[in-house]
Amino acid sequence: MLKISSQFDSGAIEVVSLADAQNIHLKIRCDNASPFSQWFHFRLLGAKDQDCVIHFDNAASSAYPDGWSDYNAVASYDTENWFRVASDYDGQTLRIHHRPERESVFYAYFEPYSWERHMRLIGEAVEASPLCESVHLGSTLDGRDMDLLRVGVEMPGKKNIWITARQHPGESMAEWFVEGLLETLLDPENSVARVLLEKAVFYIVPNMNPDGSVRGNLRTNAAGANLNREWATPTMERSPEVFLVRQMMLETGIDAFLDVHGDEAIPHNFVAGCEDNASFSAHQASLQAAFKASWLATCPDFQTEFGYEKGKFGPETLTIATNWVGDAFDCLAYTVEMPFKDTAKRPLPEVGWNGERSRQFGASVLLPLLAVVDQLR
Repeated sequence: MLKISSQFDSGAIEVVSLADAQNIHLKIRCDNASPFSQWFHFRLLGAKDQDCVIHFDNAASSAYPDGWSDYNAVASYDTENWFRVASDYDGQTLRIHHRPERESVFYAYFEPYSWERHMRLIGEAVEASPLCESVHLGSTLDGRDMDLLRVGVEMPGKKNIWITARQHPGESMAEWFVEGLLETLLDPENSVARVLLEKAVFYIVPNMNPDGSVRGNLRTNAAGANLNREWATPTMERSPEVFLVRQMMLETGIDAFLDVHGDEAIPHNFVAGCEDNASFSAHQASLQAAFKASWLATCPDFQTEFGYEKGKFGPETLTIATNWVGDAFDCLAYTVEMPFKDTAKRPLPEVGWNGERSRQFGASVLLPLLAVVDQLR
């Protein structure tokens, strides 16, 4: 007998029909207080050695239907090792084709990053180095902790580098990115990290949206707020996550800022800066160019050919974290985007873009930060 469940951390799906293994029909569930839909994460039981065809009947009405083209879902038997499974999209319905080798198999839009792993990341980072301290910023609407990691010794003259991730909870690759960055930054034998920490203090928020992450939302928090449109006027009632982080930013000041995301449709890693800000300065332009040139020269997974078109966000521009920070602090400010799909230029079809590749990409960003750290002020 077939069974599908999603009552677990980041689980999300609606069952339409489980008539037989080759004709499973599901709907992608909307965020709890918003019409955004794209994220799914569920467990299938009882389909071992059966040729399964899983239909997502409402894929065409999802938030980003262009994301389904050339996309393959991820699967795991143990929730630790994830692999890609054949999927196709006909413009209306997304289908997964898979023959499970076990009685229990998990499927997801992207390799999840659990709340338990998040809590372990915070604890292990603090234990890894006396230079790392956990700062409690406050609580979310669901009562979860907003965690910030401060890495480095605060001293006059040091630069303040801020990194935030996972404003959109379904973009779990963003927290994998932070995990890889932290592992490298806290390595006492890594010369790049040592030099950076002589010159800068890092303020890192690994998960900006804990409630949305646990609830299995794609893009919003418990109140239905898209946090990356809340930066101009956040409130504790609607977007406490942004309010609390922004408050701390105003206390410390910012010399460089990275906000880490995932993009549904574009099969490349890229950055988006502050060019659309009326306040965009020659100083920012110089920093952006130097940062991109260094990352391009040192990381084959980074590219600058593909990305967002100019003016993409229109009147929403200064409600977005990167643009608000760039405007408020006249600093280097970039949104980092990674794909949900594979990378088009250097694909690895068995796993696609995944958690481990995101971790390595996160570690690689320290070199371009080193290249510009002396120019930040």
